[in-house]
Order: sequence, then structure tokens, then C-alpha cells
Amino acid sequence: MKTIFAALALACIISMPSFAQGLKFSGYLDSKLAMAAGAGETPGFSYGVEEYANLRMQANIGTMATFYGALNLIAVSGNIAQAANSAARAREAANVFLSTNAMVYGENFAAALELERLYVRINTEIMDLDTGLMRMNFGYGQVWAPSDFLNPRNPLFPDARPWAVLGTDANFYPMDNLKLQAYAVAPGDPFSSDGGGSIFGVAGDYHWRKASIQLLYAYETPSNDLPWGVHRPGISLKADLVLGWVADILYTYDSENAVGIKGLSASGGFDYSFYDGKFYVLAEYLYNGESSVTSQQFSETHYLYGMIMYYFTDYTNASLACVAGLSDASFSPSVSFSHDLSQGVNISATAWLPLDGSMFSSNGKKGELGPERTGSAFLTTIKLRVRF
Repeated sequence: MKTIFAALALACIISMPSFAQGLKFSGYLDSKLAMAAGAGETPGFSYGVEEYANLRMQANIGTMATFYGALNLIAVSGNIAQAANSAARAREAANVFLSTNAMVYGENFAAALELERLYVRINTEIMDLDTGLMRMNFGYGQVWAPSDFLNPRNPLFPDARPWAVLGTDANFYPMDNLKLQAYAVAPGDPFSSDGGGSIFGVAGDYHWRKASIQLLYAYETPSNDLPWGVHRPGISLKADLVLGWVADILYTYDSENAVGIKGLSASGGFDYSFYDGKFYVLAEYLYNGESSVTSQQFSETHYLYGMIMYYFTDYTNASLACVAGLSDASFSPSVSFSHDLSQGVNISATAWLPLDGSMFSSNGKKGELGPERTGSAFLTTIKLRVRF
């Protein structure tokens, strides 16, 4: 039923009435092959393929408003289909909407049509107002980004698509280097009708010549699981002082169950380019409190991410990266290669090798990022992306 609804929505958008001035389309198509050597209870070898298209639409409405829309078209098989089905079932069990629950099954593939963005932006002399289904992001963090609490990130899945939220976002610009923001987001449970779990917040960004700061606060209204609501204050900083420094902190406080430092999620690091931009390095640390926003993705306390990238030409680069769980000595190193075949056409390949103490000793600890707990002893993907 949801798939039929999305198809009807697509037809309506394409046939928008005449007040939409010049409907523009853009997007990209990804063709991906994934191969894995299993560990633990997963098969010794598995593979999967994915065709994923992101279709974006934009149209000016009069002189003050702009319509934005985006759809994802997905066809998968093999281990990618298994992962998508498992994620859908897990979120369904948690009573959280996931559009891939509407997957349909063909002879050798599973497919889904997913609404990604659907909102309007109104520009006035005193403010910009966005309302609808959209990406609402916060903070300056590049890897962990605790302040981006509506879209928690995971560097183990760099291709993960940011979630959209249904809400309203108002931005005011009283000065050239100051932005004030007020926002409201619908409850995470789409069937909530009493307003419980809604999020209301404010944020402010101030920019100097070589530094920026963002302060934010969000309040989640009481719900069945959290009868006193949740408070989330945060601060994010960035500075260009030879190295590019960033710090990002968000504290989660449930007034019924005081969580102390357990509610803290804090990251900090730097990036730097040298040898005329040929080399690029990035490092970022995360402290992950067990009741913090990043604990949704990670179960240990201390993490480190490091990456070095080399640009052979403007069209070709290679990188080495590693996500390290410092608390349990587990690691997920990866190597990537990317090449632009022509304008708008890119091919890339990435390989991961999960590691922990159990691989080197019978008494070694099985870590969060190790092969048994991730289900993979080795994983590689090859992806062709075509932009249009």
C-alpha cells in the first residue's frame, strides 16, 4: 500500500500545476556489488547487488517559495537484500516507520520506492522557513557529529543516506555572521497522536573569520517511555588554525533518571591538507556515554577514527581509514579507491577487514568491531555512480 501511495505521489509531482516554474530534475544512479567472507553464524561467502537511484526535484513557486522533493528507487538481491530486510524488521518491531517495510519481491530481487524529501522553502527579508519532510542537521563534526542528533552517523557505513524528519525549521539572520534558528520535529513514532515525543528546539551560529560556534538546545516532550521528557543541550566549534580543528558535544538528560556523564557524547579532532593538497589527513575521537545519542550506534566508550587520502590526480584518489574501538581493542581498517571515468561517472571500491583480539589468541577478547560481532571476516564493495 505504501509503495502504491509513493507511486501516486511521484505521478502527482511530475504533473505539478503551472504555478511551479521550471521543474528541474537531477540525481544519480549507483550500481553496487558487495562480497563478504562471513564470521560467526553468517555464511562463509555471500554476495549481493544493488541498484539505487536518487531522483531530486526542484521548482520555484512565485518569487518567494521553492519546492524540493526527492525519491529513492531501490532494487537489491543477495546479502544486501537480507540486510535491508533485517533492518526493516528490527525497526518495525520497535514501532518505528521504515519505508523499506513496503518492499516488494520479484523473481530475483527485492524493490522499494522511498520518499526521501518533500518540503517547501519560503524566503523573506527577515527569515527563511522550511516545512515538510527534510534533512535537519546540526553541528560541525565530520565523523561522529554528536550534535547531529536527528541523524546519528556511523563511519562504518559511510554511504548511509541521512534520514529526513517531518518538521519545520525557521532561520533568522539579524547580522551577516549570525544565524538564529527555531525548529520543531514530529514524534519518532508516526502513530503518536498526543504530541508525545515531539521535539522543539533553538540553535544559534556565529562565525568569525577563522572560527565558528554553534549552540543548540532541544526538548523532547514526554512520552510513554520518557514521562518527563528529554533535554539535549549542545555546543559545536570549528577553527582553521593551520590545522582544521573541530569539537562537537551533546548532552542527553532525562529528568526522571539522572544519567550523569553517561549522557555525554563528545567528539574532537582535526583535518589537514599538505603537499599542495595531494595528501589529506583526518582524525577524530569520540567519547560515547552509555545513555548518549551516539550509544544508538555504539556500545563501548572510547573510539578513534583516522584517515589519510592521496590524490594522484584531480580524478583519482586512494585512502586508508580505520575505526578503532579503544575500549575493547577492536578495529575496522579499510582501503578505498575512487576514479572519475568521465564527467558525472565515477567508479569506486572499498574493502574492510574487521579485527579484534580473538583473531590472534584463543583467549583474545571478541570486540564490537571484530569479525564475529559484525558477522564479516572481510567485506568489499565495488560501486559505479552516474550523475545526471
